[in-house]
Amino acid sequence: MKRIIIADDSGTARMFIKRCFEISGCQDVEFFEAKNGLEVLEQLKKTSVDLVVSDLHMPEMDGTELLKRIKSSPRFHEIPVIIISSAANPKKVEELKELLALDVLSKPVSPASVSKAIKPLLKNSEK
Repeated sequence: MKRIIIADDSGTARMFIKRCFEISGCQDVEFFEAKNGLEVLEQLKKTSVDLVVSDLHMPEMDGTELLKRIKSSPRFHEIPVIIISSAANPKKVEELKELLALDVLSKPVSPASVSKAIKPLLKNSEK
């Protein structure tokens, strides 16, 4: 069973993102939810996950800081992170990819964009 954390300060957005994963064909997945980056880090200490999907703009700890913390952690650095944003300009997208984001998706996300973003993960799990 795959485990995915979805982080967004909007409960509606979290529900919508989860639904996009389900529609895109993600089966046998356990979803965890977080309202900000701090909650994601706490969840990572409790359980292993296969993917973090995070909004860019959240209170307490935003997606950029969360990405930096995950990728600089010896324990968590291999966890793929997808960032979702309604306001990511090309320069910000480039910055996030340099910080090793797997992908940066624009809001509103769609099942097609989710499917495209997770395709590399599905290939890796087949190996």
